Amino acid sequence: MMLELLFYLALIIVAVSTLISVFNLFTAPMFANRKNESTNEPFISVLIPARNEEKNIGNIIEDLTKQTYKNFELIILDDESEDDTEKVISEKKSLNNLASAIKLIRGKPLTMGWLGKNWACHQLSQEARGDYLLFLDADVRVKPNVLESCVYYQNKYGLQMITCFPTQLIKSFGEWLVVPLMNFLLLAFLPLRKVYSSPNKSFVAANGQFLFIDRNTYEKIGGHSAFADRVVEDMEIAREVKKAGFKLITFLGGSSISCRMYGGFTEAFNGFSKNFFPGFNIPAILFFLLLIILFLAFLLPFTLIFMNPSFLIIVLIVMMGRLFISIPSRQNLIINILLHPIQILIMLAIGVNSIYRIKTKKLKWKGRYI
Repeated sequence: MMLELLFYLALIIVAVSTLISVFNLFTAPMFANRKNESTNEPFISVLIPARNEEKNIGNIIEDLTKQTYKNFELIILDDESEDDTEKVISEKKSLNNLASAIKLIRGKPLTMGWLGKNWACHQLSQEARGDYLLFLDADVRVKPNVLESCVYYQNKYGLQMITCFPTQLIKSFGEWLVVPLMNFLLLAFLPLRKVYSSPNKSFVAANGQFLFIDRNTYEKIGGHSAFADRVVEDMEIAREVKKAGFKLITFLGGSSISCRMYGGFTEAFNGFSKNFFPGFNIPAILFFLLLIILFLAFLLPFTLIFMNPSFLIIVLIVMMGRLFISIPSRQNLIINILLHPIQILIMLAIGVNSIYRIKTKKLKWKGRYI
């Protein structure tokens, strides 16, 4: 009797998530290169907070100097880096042909009540002169038409905010165990197009790695100062934008926007622990219940199949869901299928760790406690 109840519970959950995955396969907004044919060419401030980013910052500077859209400034804040971040920025600034458009500022010491990245982004916004602000992480890579495409999308859809989940560049086995979980959670449980098409505030997703926002909208919702101590400030900003009645859209990066988010298993585990529990914006008890549901639907059937062959149906549906998610995510389907049980097990461990670390304030990120 218990097995039968578990079977139908798991079947309903994975069937619904797979239907959402199919919906996203065909409808999820994909960022693509577009030519801005409008006479509207707003001034854009590209704002990059950089803490210990000597390995990445040079690449994104190079990408930005190749942009087809020229009406922008680039401001980089060196957030008390302990490596050669500032040196790399200065060298790039002196070499490229847009040196006059690049401004390097040294971040002020972290202020009480603020988290590091939020404080850095706030300082950057104070220096910006743009009609639009593009907050961009130092490890993101962008194709030459990205700024022009942002203006195109803003004009075409009347958007106040554009955000994007970059295509993740996964280069180690440890990263494969963790990084695909981000798009799994995103595309298996959220119809991504609804972020734009529905006024329902439940349909929200945002990624601070790439966040393009109208200056007036940013100021009306209070900017980063309204979310000074929030771990997932990107989601908070998106919620407030939608709550205020403004239009936003959430893209997948496609071939235009990419990122190697983490450099290995430990970094990925800690990075996801930082965002997992806070990102859902629900009480700890409800989040723990969510972890149990994920366990029952997406992991337990892989063991129960040996007790009851009927669970093979659920396993096959889960595998189909991973197919539908891997395609728009541009991830290796075979790897995701083979590693699925281990990935889900690790996701549950990250979830428990996320609750514990956030509640006890024992999570350290880039040398600072959160």
